[in-house]
Amino acid sequence: MDRQKIDIDIEERVARAVGYFKSGYNCAQAVVMAYDDVMGISVEALAKIAAPFGGGMGRMREVCGTVSGMTFVAGAILPAINPQNLEERKANYALVQHFAQRFRQENGDIICRRLLGLEPMAERSETPMPSQRTEEYYRKRPCVEYVATATRIVAEYLAAEQ
Repeated sequence: MDRQKIDIDIEERVARAVGYFKSGYNCAQAVVMAYDDVMGISVEALAKIAAPFGGGMGRMREVCGTVSGMTFVAGAILPAINPQNLEERKANYALVQHFAQRFRQENGDIICRRLLGLEPMAERSETPMPSQRTEEYYRKRPCVEYVATATRIVAEYLAAEQ
């Protein structure tokens, strides 16, 4: 990734991600798609690749999709292409951990079900059917804020690195 050619306007990145989310894309897609230039992949391809990570991985309510989205982008920022290069892998993993820690500090957790107050899951029956995006959905769910937070965390990192 050539960071010199990438515009890191934090507010614009957050607005793009929130816009994607509010138009119906899931949380992981929204974060990743806001960084199509960093990823070097089209928005359409990113929507396809990130789709299964929404709702805490296929709506299983595990790792928040926004955190998965940050993880995807970390792969483009500090790629670990050669499996024998442990230093690349270490740097990549350190960035993923940094993003997750920042998210956890701001939101208290990185696990979808806990962020949404759905514990204990044993008493809940989650279906794979996504929720309808209605005004009520946006009033009840903090997901749009998590999308904004994750996108901002990545943008702040990129801006600081330039």
